[in-house]
Amino acid sequence: QVQLVESGGGLVVTGGSLRLSCEASGLTFRSYSMGWFRQAPGKEREFVGLITWSGGSTYYADSVKGRFSISRDNDKNTVYLQMNSLKPEDTAVYYCAAPGEANVVLTAQGGYKYWGQGTQVTVSS
Repeated sequence: QVQLVESGGGLVVTGGSLRLSCEASGLTFRSYSMGWFRQAPGKEREFVGLITWSGGSTYYADSVKGRFSISRDNDKNTVYLQMNSLKPEDTAVYYCAAPGEANVVLTAQGGYKYWGQGTQVTVSS
C-alpha cells in the first residue's frame, strides 16, 4: 500500500520560507518522479513542480519559478519542497503525489495516482 505523508506546513509572514517534506512508502521510490501540487481556498488544485526519479531534472510552474525548489533523498524515500520569498497568494494546502507508474514525467494531475493528505501553508501579509 502506497503512503505519502507530508509535513512542514505552517504559518509564515510574507517573504519568509518553509520547507515541506513528503515521505513515501510502499513503492520503489527511486523509480518514481514526484510532484507537488497545491489548492487554494475556492480554487482548483494546481501543479507546483516535480522532480524526476533520479533528481536530475526539475520542472516548476511559472508562478513559483525562482522561489521554490524541489529536491529528493532516495535513501530516505523523501522529497522536499523548499519555498522562499513566500507571498500571500502561496497560501494553500500543499500535496505531494506520485504517478501511477514508474519512470514517467507528468505535469497533469490526472496522471498521479497516489496522493498525500496535504499540509496547510498560510502566508500572512
